[in-house]
Amino acid sequence: MTPDVGRLPEIIQQIYRLVAELEALAPGRKFTPDGHMVGSLGELWAAHLYDLTLLPNSAPVHDARARDGRLVQIKATQGNGVSTYDARPEHLLVLKLLKDGTVEEWFNGPGAVAWAALGAKAKNGQRRLSLKRLRTLMTDVTPGDRLIPASHTS
Repeated sequence: MTPDVGRLPEIIQQIYRLVAELEALAPGRKFTPDGHMVGSLGELWAAHLYDLTLLPNSAPVHDARARDGRLVQIKATQGNGVSTYDARPEHLLVLKLLKDGTVEEWFNGPGAVAWAALGAKAKNGQRRLSLKRLRTLMTDVTPGDRLIPASHTS
């Protein structure tokens, strides 16, 4: 069962309106939603859009299970890329959270495809992938290797 996210765009828009108000009150300070909030919002969207079952919070490597049994790691960002650790997921779904409360899909395919393109390990142990690179990698992912949006499932 997927969560009912009907109000999610409205709620996200409210968050960004509040961020703008805070930034107006404190010029030069940033109040960008990030970290766990963006990740959790991405997971909600992914569960809704692709009919995924979310795994318990902080499960190792994967965040959800697809209807066909595939394990899925969900990455959400507001920026131009995502970071990850070395553990390669079975399937990777990368969504960009937009200020209008919606998301854009940037990668939807086998984890091995993305992991082959990971950058060098940073001091924090993470590796980075740009959205631009992920979009290019998507051209090599066949439709059969992608998660099918819930509106197209039977």
